[in-house]
Amino acid sequence: MLNARDILETITMIQDEHLDVRTITMGISLLDCCHSDIDVMCGKVYDKITRYAKDLVRTGEQIEKELGIPIINKRISVTPAAMILASCDNKDAVKLAKTLEKAAVACGVNFLGGFSALVQKGFGPGDRELIEAIPEALSVTDHICSSVNIGSTKTGINMDAVGLMGKVVRKSAELTADRDCIGPAKLVVFCNAPEDNPFMAGAFHGAGEPDCVINVGVSGPGVVRAALAKAGDCDLTAVADLIKKTAFKITRMGQLVATEASRRLGVPFGIVDLSLAPTPAIGDSVAHILEEMGLECCGCHGTTAALALLNDAVKKGGVMASSHVGGLSGAFIPVTEDAGMIDAARCGCLTLNKLEAMTAVCSVGLDMINIPGDTPAEVISAIIADEAAIGMVNSKTTAVRVIPAIGKQVGEELSFGGLLGSGPVMPLSTYSPAKFISRGGRIPAPMQSLKN
Repeated sequence: MLNARDILETITMIQDEHLDVRTITMGISLLDCCHSDIDVMCGKVYDKITRYAKDLVRTGEQIEKELGIPIINKRISVTPAAMILASCDNKDAVKLAKTLEKAAVACGVNFLGGFSALVQKGFGPGDRELIEAIPEALSVTDHICSSVNIGSTKTGINMDAVGLMGKVVRKSAELTADRDCIGPAKLVVFCNAPEDNPFMAGAFHGAGEPDCVINVGVSGPGVVRAALAKAGDCDLTAVADLIKKTAFKITRMGQLVATEASRRLGVPFGIVDLSLAPTPAIGDSVAHILEEMGLECCGCHGTTAALALLNDAVKKGGVMASSHVGGLSGAFIPVTEDAGMIDAARCGCLTLNKLEAMTAVCSVGLDMINIPGDTPAEVISAIIADEAAIGMVNSKTTAVRVIPAIGKQVGEELSFGGLLGSGPVMPLSTYSPAKFISRGGRIPAPMQSLKN
């Protein structure tokens, strides 16, 4: 039973410690929208999305008002667009992207994810057409997010797709250079992509999901940091225990919102994603949690160990609070979206190499990192390959979302605004991996894939 102390504690978390539900995401299957005529298919796509999601934003706002819990984003994810594009004689992927944009605007959501392709083992019908259309699609839309899964533990890494994605990321930046290269900030390259992730830019509605579902992502880095600050000097076992208890409380709130949204919308409840998702706001930073544990600055030696403790404790606390945990679930480390990460990158303590090491123990990967504008496509591909290898070998989700800052060099800054934040351009190795990337083919799946 709730008591007055629990209620007051939750109020403090919301008012002073940035506790919120980061997103309610409605997943919608578009598989029944397939048609050989692109115009007919686009009409069916628009009608289905707007029919299912017409009340999503209004319902989220009602729950927010009635429960007093901030719900920052209301979003939609759809079936990977390449799957339905495969049925068309005229595979006009940009026309489909514009239809998705129109639907997102009509529903009032802030992002729609699923302009995606799953090519971990090779290219199927519609995959290349969609991937090659990503730069233009992201440049002519404001709400569409894209993702491509190029590897998995079960299949290995599709290096032909990796090589292609380096070019796509770079072209996306070039086509949006007049808008601080916003294009690649809406593009994620995955290994082991989950089918039920509610967070953008990587959300899509997997083929194994129901026709429609509600997934919720919670967030509370500020709450965890405040709890550690109040705990004072204690050993790391006590730190882990405190984080587990805090994650339990955060997840229970997310579970409440998810079940209520599911009931009101008449849509099945899918999962709660436990991820601690930071923002550029002061006091809402994963980096500051690590520093509260005793690091002078995020990125110094010890950061990977501290992050491993945090990620594990968040999962252990969260899974006790909800029967259906999924998505990414852990701790995000996006550089431009985290006030502490931004400061650490600016002072030079946090480097790309250190971030890569941290991704071996956290939820996602190299996220929202600004790189020099003259970075060759093959270097971007090599960054993707390195991160995919970590995910493949460790049987976990990893991803890359890097932004070539066209016309800018190390130390200069890009600013995207809102939750995407801003940050410095970080240095990369200048030695070339071009010959390695040009070999193409596939990196075979590791031994741990043979579990049958």
